[in-house]
Formats: sequence, structure tokens, C-alpha cells
Amino acid sequence: MGAASSDDAAVYRLSEDLAMVQTLDFFTPIVDDPYTYGQIAAANSLSDVYAMGGLPVTAMNVVGVPLEHLSLEDVNQILKGGADKVAEAGCVLAGGHTVQNPEPLYGLSVTGLVHPDQLITNSGAEAGDLLILTKPLGTGILSTATKRGVDIGALSDQSIALMATLNTPGADLAKAGLVRGGTDVTGFGLLGHLGAVARESGVTAVVRSGKVPVIGDKVLALIDEGCVPGGTRANLEASSSTLFANDVSEALKLLLADAQTSGGLLLSVPPANLDQALTLLKEKGAPCAEVIGEMKARNDHDIEVH
Repeated sequence: MGAASSDDAAVYRLSEDLAMVQTLDFFTPIVDDPYTYGQIAAANSLSDVYAMGGLPVTAMNVVGVPLEHLSLEDVNQILKGGADKVAEAGCVLAGGHTVQNPEPLYGLSVTGLVHPDQLITNSGAEAGDLLILTKPLGTGILSTATKRGVDIGALSDQSIALMATLNTPGADLAKAGLVRGGTDVTGFGLLGHLGAVARESGVTAVVRSGKVPVIGDKVLALIDEGCVPGGTRANLEASSSTLFANDVSEALKLLLADAQTSGGLLLSVPPANLDQALTLLKEKGAPCAEVIGEMKARNDHDIEVH
């Protein structure tokens, strides 16, 4: 599997029962604390392997350092945050590479392993499958509010904790054969990533907007106040193949398009496997396990939002 299907990672078959999952991701800081930034960036990079049903085995640091603006201690804390998150994943940090850059950059190149028959892809969903989301939405909105000096109270800590949470249940669900297709929700928002799954799978996704989990009630109010990242607005503009019901508000549309950092897994699960999948997600500590919709036979739209 290469770039043609716009999936979360590349996959290379090594043998009849083993395939290698390969990915790389990095970004600029979204929080002030360097250690926390390292944790979030690492969790985000590792997520692509989990989203494919793989288990991360090795990781390498990718670091850009503005020497005149970032102290050695700050760099150490970024790398420590990443190293601790890699260790939490049971993965081996094998080295990396550092370059000078006008602004800080950090992330990981990650290699994982998966059985070829247990792979979770964005082309595997089928009509009748149910959609499960494992993290609530709103990190982009809350990060923007924080940058603008808006006091969001405990929601800040909650959002940071969610972004730093590993999507480890992806590997467990794949091994148990409970998931038919899926992805994770990151920069293109729920609509962007779900749209890719619908197109690649040849189905239409139905989202029950009232079932979509949100980090806090304040998020929609913040959207109404204009605390919306540019990437979120761009995601909504790009969602031309999404059909919104007449009573779906503009704030709700923007929430569904919100550019997430290290968001949750979005899984297409056969109804017969639903109870087992929800139980496993709870046992493995997923932040949430909400059924937000279903897949149906393909029509003229990638997504319908009810």
C-alpha cells in the first residue's frame, strides 16, 4: 500500500503473515510546555500505525531547531516528552536527525508491524457498518482560543491530555478482527478523513451529529465567538461532497471540520462486532467509544450529516 489511496501509512508485505507499516509526521508547537509538545507530537506520529491496525516497533526523531530562540534545555525536554511517549507505546527509540530551522519542528518516523490479513485500511468499510469515534472533537478550536488569550479553564488540560493519549486500541481491534475499515482524525477534521474512507470504500457515510462527542459544551460557543483555526475553515470549504441537513448549524459544521491534533480513531465496524469492539475500547482505555453514524450504499455524496 502506497500513497495512491491517501491512507494513514505505507504498508510493505515482508512475508505471508507479516507486513511493515511505515509513516512519518511532525509539526510546530501547539502548546507552550516543551515536554508536553514532545508527547503530543510523538502520540500523533504513532497514531498512524495504530490506525492501520499495526503495532509500532521502532521510531526515529525528526527535529528542527531554531538555535537563536530555543535553549538546549527546551530541546532536551521536547525529546524527553517524545521518548517517554515512545516508551509508553512499547516502541524502541532508535535515533533520529536534527537540523537548524527558523521555527521548532518535532515528530517521529515510525515503523510498525501488522499481519496482512488484519490490516485496517480506509478502503475496507462496507454498507451497514457502524462508525465509532474514540476521542471527542474540539482540540483545534480550544488551541485557537488559548492562543487568543481566551480563558477556557480546565478544558485546556483536558484537551492536552486527549492529544497526548495513544491510540493503542487500534492494534488490539485489528488483532481481534473486529474492524472492517478506518482511519484517525487529524488535520483534515472528521469530515475530511471520513470523506476519504467513504470514497475509497465506495460507500456513503451518515453522521448523526447529535451523537458526535465534544470535549466540552463551551466549544460550540467558542466557534460562535470566532475561535476557529484557518485550517478548520479550509476543511469545511473543501467538504463539497458533504450533504448537511437544513437544521445543522454553522457552528456544528465547523466542529465536524475542526482540524484535530492527535485525534481519535474513526472505525467502521460490522454490527455483529459492535458490542465486542466497544468493550475492548473501554478495557484498553480509549477516551470514548461513541457510535456516531453508519455506512450506507453509495449515492452522490461522500457524507450525509443528519
